[in-house]
Amino acid sequence: MKGLLTGAALLALAAGTASAEEVTLQLKWVTQAQFAGYYVALDQGFYEEEGLEVTIKPGGPDVAPVQVLLGGGADVMVDWLPSALAAREQGADIVNIAQPFKSSGMMLTCLKESGVSGPEDFKGKTLGVWFGGNEYPFLNWMSKLGLPTDGSPQGVTVLKQGFNVDPLLQKQAACISTMTYNEYWQVIDAGLSPDDLVTFKYEDQGVATLEDGLYVMADKLKDPAFVETMAKFVRASMKGWKWAEENPDDAAMIVLDNDDTGAQTESHQKRMMGEVAKLTAGSDGTLDEADYKRTVATLMGGGSDPVISKEPEGAWTHEVTDKALK
Repeated sequence: MKGLLTGAALLALAAGTASAEEVTLQLKWVTQAQFAGYYVALDQGFYEEEGLEVTIKPGGPDVAPVQVLLGGGADVMVDWLPSALAAREQGADIVNIAQPFKSSGMMLTCLKESGVSGPEDFKGKTLGVWFGGNEYPFLNWMSKLGLPTDGSPQGVTVLKQGFNVDPLLQKQAACISTMTYNEYWQVIDAGLSPDDLVTFKYEDQGVATLEDGLYVMADKLKDPAFVETMAKFVRASMKGWKWAEENPDDAAMIVLDNDDTGAQTESHQKRMMGEVAKLTAGSDGTLDEADYKRTVATLMGGGSDPVISKEPEGAWTHEVTDKALK
């Protein structure tokens, strides 16, 4: 599928690429269907139709998207709102310009045999948690439950989880962090059945926060030309996301075409795309203010150790999506 362009894209290319506006996107993680909309927009020529030449940079365990953005290595990045707001509180002047993901896919997946059937059973257990900005929703959830995360008998022991499911399979933890579209299925593929597991979706627990959004440096938004470029980028990206929702299997194959590592498989990416489509459904790219306020309230509700101390000002803007949707 790579290299197949629409007629409009071919016309854009025929006019020459010298005037194409270059945009570099930094992903939050490795090439996978979590980012299918951007790869679809590239593959199907949606970026070219907008006069853009887009470079997509995969992330990974050693890549901090906000540091790439701050260092000028990207024009726009994909990040979760909790980590973005935490970075803002620490001085990174970044702004959300679009929110392709409407719902959260984060959850805890627990071994039923560990004795966990509800959140009240977490006390005294070891729970696997991702860090690098992904820990904030979890920490606030534990705070709301009144459970210290210091390893005390009255609290929980936090296991700094790598980006795999080994702690659950090896029974080092009663529960681990998983995404509905990724690690949960790795557990299933490892031989466990849904009947062996108990899952807690953050959405169901009332502690869900906004995940994959698009962020830029605030000072760049002072330049009308940059705003216009980002509007084109968001418009093409959301076109890619809606195409991916309607053609999940084809979108998964496009992702595979762009996976230079060869680590991804067709079956896993197709399954992932089916789950990711549930999270992007209902979004036109505009950040919903109610969803934003819910995320902020969750992050400020951390008891004596909230993730953010106050609601930040200027953390998001509709300027770009308003232009993109015209």
